[in-house]
Amino acid sequence: MSKIKRAVSMYSLQDQYARGKMNLEDIFQYLDELGAGLEFISDQMMKGTPEPTEETLKEWDALVEKYKPVLVCNDVFINTCLYKNRELTDKEALDLLIKEIKLAHRLGFKMIRLVSNTRASIIEPALPVAIENDVVMTLEIHAGMSFDQPLTQAFIEVMKKLNSPYVGLTVDTGIFCRRHPRVSSAFFKELGVKQEIIDYVDNIFSSGVDPKHFFMEARKQGKHFPDELQAMIETQDEFEYALFCDGYEMSDFTILDEYLPYIKHIHGKIYEMTEEGIEYSIPFDELIQYLDKVGYDGYIATEYEGNRFALANEEIRDKENVTAHQNMLKKYIEV
Repeated sequence: MSKIKRAVSMYSLQDQYARGKMNLEDIFQYLDELGAGLEFISDQMMKGTPEPTEETLKEWDALVEKYKPVLVCNDVFINTCLYKNRELTDKEALDLLIKEIKLAHRLGFKMIRLVSNTRASIIEPALPVAIENDVVMTLEIHAGMSFDQPLTQAFIEVMKKLNSPYVGLTVDTGIFCRRHPRVSSAFFKELGVKQEIIDYVDNIFSSGVDPKHFFMEARKQGKHFPDELQAMIETQDEFEYALFCDGYEMSDFTILDEYLPYIKHIHGKIYEMTEEGIEYSIPFDELIQYLDKVGYDGYIATEYEGNRFALANEEIRDKENVTAHQNMLKKYIEV
């Protein structure tokens, strides 16, 4: 029997919430119907975070008591760019992190996800507070900010040094793309990006490598892209399409082997669920087989990111994609 469990990140439902289509109670009810745990984003859905009012906290308590969700993780953003003229000092960032840890504990979460560019220097000073509040701090390993990125490496160095059950990793499955998301291509094509550029990117993936690594030699020479791609680019939108396409990595699952003792949580990234009930870019069936084999005991939280690629006048199909992804996970987990 698989030890993997299902959750949904509230990143997936940001459009529903921001446009007033779903309030927090609607979301709790939806997760209850799915049988999925809650990955919250308090910055997005709780007024006054990281220091909400008692009234706000009482409203939260009432929903938790009514629906009794499994509180899996709270996503935390230590925004060092709050001011226009400077970044936060380490002390300011640490103070924010401590407040977020205490809020997570108050809300009932035992884990927080730190955004990829969180400074490693604030982790050790925050550890006693994390232990006291029984809250695990995890850094997100995100495509474009994966294991080889300097900020990520700095966190991993601290994590290994501390070797604490309260410091670990959240892995985003965008590092396991096998195809470039076609919803991204459709969006940029609508903006005028030429088909030959889209085909060029698709062919990189078809060759068994991702754009990040394919562009590496050109970037060592101080260029953004290989010469043949650069020659195709004529507009800012085409430049941005080519620039952003290396945010979808094609790592082998075994890249996780070294870090298995530290992996506390997984983001099940989706860009598009197909009519066949699979994610277009990421082979979740193979991923879950790997995770079962290595004994992963934790959650995969659906994180729908196709919302950013909705075409003009097109409705964002977030709930449909989330529901389809949860059904897919349930099928693969129960095999």
